[in-house]
Amino acid sequence: MTTDKTETQERATEVISQKRRKSKTNEEYFAALQAPIEYKWKVLNVMKSSNKCTVIPYNDARQIQQRFDDVFGGANWENTYDPETGAASISVLINDTRITKTDVGTEDENPRVSKNARYKGRASDAFKRAAVLFGVGRDKYNIGTKVLSYDVLSKCPKTASGKKLYGGEQLTLYMNGLNESMGLLMQIWNKNKELHEDPEFLEVMTKAKKLLK
Repeated sequence: MTTDKTETQERATEVISQKRRKSKTNEEYFAALQAPIEYKWKVLNVMKSSNKCTVIPYNDARQIQQRFDDVFGGANWENTYDPETGAASISVLINDTRITKTDVGTEDENPRVSKNARYKGRASDAFKRAAVLFGVGRDKYNIGTKVLSYDVLSKCPKTASGKKLYGGEQLTLYMNGLNESMGLLMQIWNKNKELHEDPEFLEVMTKAKKLLK
């Protein structure tokens, strides 16, 4: 009986992939999981009295699923969810050893959100929290919340220059660009410690930081 060529190639690819995965150390796996993921941004809270809003970075479930697929391959990790406890468990296979981490999600208490949406939200939240235990997306806690101007009439955040940010995509593009710029600014500051007492350097850095707020 002749083995189909395509099937043979697929088997060979899987064997090679497994060997490559087994050659990694646990530290290398976790480093790959903890590598930065581009964050999405959303409005957390609106302070109409001051025309301000707070925004937070987040990752959706599909981004996290893709990270586990990239690191382990689709066949070497799994997620289970217990609707009674609201707990999600993620199990990964590292060098023939299965590692499982579990966390519990929270349900949206907004009465305007449908019961089905609340159920899905709790499951998704539990999955993302379990992923954080592996280090996926953990660095977003170092970023924290940010404050932006808010246009009450248009119901959307605004940039420092007053441009309205309609929808999550525009907000995400703006905030990710802003954080990248702030990161570069801090690199300049840290690499030029000998200039920290220089009035001209301090003035330039102060003005730059104000523009990025």
